[in-house]
Amino acid sequence: MDLKSLHYFVMVFEARSFSGAAKSCFIAQPSISAAIAQLEQTLNTALFNRHARGATATERGSQLYPLAKQLLGQADAIKTVFKAENCKQAFYLGVTRGLGVERMSALLKDFTASQELMELTLVPHKDKSDARIIIKAELNEQEEHQLLWQEKYLLALPYNHVLTLKDNIQLSDLDGLAFIQRVPCTAWHSLQETLTLAGVCVDIRAKIQTIDYALGLVNAGLGCALVPAHPEVLNKNDIAFREIQGVQLNREVVLAYQQSSPLLTSLKKLVKKHSQLSW
Repeated sequence: MDLKSLHYFVMVFEARSFSGAAKSCFIAQPSISAAIAQLEQTLNTALFNRHARGATATERGSQLYPLAKQLLGQADAIKTVFKAENCKQAFYLGVTRGLGVERMSALLKDFTASQELMELTLVPHKDKSDARIIIKAELNEQEEHQLLWQEKYLLALPYNHVLTLKDNIQLSDLDGLAFIQRVPCTAWHSLQETLTLAGVCVDIRAKIQTIDYALGLVNAGLGCALVPAHPEVLNKNDIAFREIQGVQLNREVVLAYQQSSPLLTSLKKLVKKHSQLSW
């Protein structure tokens, strides 16, 4: 039994006519008749009573009709599922660490919602990708970029640290300061050069990679850390933040890309929208 024969059976049942079914299917009537005859032979039962005005389903034919409709519907559903998956366009987005989960999630939610047939995959920012959301310092020469967010770096201090009593932190205040170094961090290299020129040396107590671990160690009282001042960082009520005077430490988060595409065009529009939001 094949699906085509069942389809022809349903068409004859609903049209109550072999000729009517043939017209609806845009095929010759003998093809319809042959398919029904083959189906009747397979099931070993008569499905229609033929007469001058058309065809009337037998009791067995009436019993088969809802089963055939259900089976054909399931077959169409299977085709739809696999067609949708085959039509999905893959988009690989490289993302650097420490950009802020909440604001990145809001951006990616809008992006995926705007592209129903897209399959988004997030990869490390150094992996091959269609676009990247990174720190501007991570751009390569072949990439164009669009600004997403811009923010300062601040000194994160344990809430009970003596430096929290000062509104302005000077470079000299950092001399001998217990410090948690986050690597890689371009702002740290700039600060270190400035400290060296000023003859100031901090006391490195730990070296870690992620902002969350740095803040965790600060909260534990191990030392201070240099962190980007995005909202999820500033919302840490158990940590104090101060700006270091005499040094400009900023970072720009950008959308980087090389080749344009409809999906990238959509992402660029959303980046412009989210860059204007107050996080």
